[in-house]
Amino acid sequence: KFEFNPKDGIDNPALSLSEDTDGECVGEPRFYLLSKDSTETFGFCLREELGCQGHIVRQVELGGLAQRRGLQDGDRLLQVNGHFVDDMDHHRVVRKIKASGNQVLLAVLDGSSYEAAKALGRDLSQMLPTDVRPRLCHITRDKSGFGFSVSGPEGVRGTFQLSVQQDGPAARAGVPPGSWLLELNGASVKNYSHTQLARKVCGPGTYGWGTRASNITECPAFSIQLKQSGSKVTLLVASSAVEEFYRLHGLRVTAALADTSWLPFKVRELHMVKGPAGYGFLLKEDDCSSGAIGQFLWDVDDGLPAEQAGMKEGDRLLAVNGESIEGLDHQQTVLRIRARDDQVTLLVIDPAGDEFYQSVGFGDQAWSCR
Repeated sequence: KFEFNPKDGIDNPALSLSEDTDGECVGEPRFYLLSKDSTETFGFCLREELGCQGHIVRQVELGGLAQRRGLQDGDRLLQVNGHFVDDMDHHRVVRKIKASGNQVLLAVLDGSSYEAAKALGRDLSQMLPTDVRPRLCHITRDKSGFGFSVSGPEGVRGTFQLSVQQDGPAARAGVPPGSWLLELNGASVKNYSHTQLARKVCGPGTYGWGTRASNITECPAFSIQLKQSGSKVTLLVASSAVEEFYRLHGLRVTAALADTSWLPFKVRELHMVKGPAGYGFLLKEDDCSSGAIGQFLWDVDDGLPAEQAGMKEGDRLLAVNGESIEGLDHQQTVLRIRARDDQVTLLVIDPAGDEFYQSVGFGDQAWSCR
């Protein structure tokens, strides 16, 4: 029994302690950006275990990439590339990681905190930021310019904030107002001063960069002829919230994790069921525009499953059945296509889209973080 005194509060220490510590047993999610080369693995396994909830990190390799970054045995995976996965089918989560190619952003919670949060009925998705991805935006100028201006503190390199004209080309291309410029046409701007960045994009005899938001109407920052881009420019930008997230967690913002939904070039998913005459295409190995080796689709037969699924001559293959082919040679790719007897799902991109992504240094990761 206890008594309540409005001045002294509850006089039951055990009750007070219990109420104070309910939330303290739940830790904070941890974020890891894992980047490997094609000969490495991420250095951990993801398991679904009887009697345990969640997607469980196991077999963290001693000295491997995951351990070096801080991933621990028993951690529960909550997010992959900004997508909440705790309530997702386990095999789909595994495919999502594999589809990320050589780079993946993970959010995890230690096992004890995960179980405590579940016992308390916490919504784990509310413990995570809703948007952790930068954005790639491809802007085509109109008669008024590109529709944004750039400001930055005098004497500070690499810090450029964008003011966006309402309903202008930049806004229509998805550039968030007040976002931060990270890359211009695939090149980082972190080492540029405000003057150097203006010199890089301004043509002779043109107006300079805007330095105040009011310059949008008086002198659009990009109502100029771009030396390298002509009438088009591709920007990697991050909202203030995304920039703060990466900075606070000590992570590097990378184009490989960008939201590409605003870009004019899309990848296509082709699902085919094999007919009596096969799928109706040939896979050939050839050079990509970047100089790397790629797998290309040719000799698409009229009326057969490949053509019916939307395959076009010259499409480049990116993934088979949800898994990236990055790092695979021609024979390994063929075997992966043949792994299922009667059907296959391919992710492809057409030559124009492929050339675009290569030109901005985005490579095969363009499709992995959709």
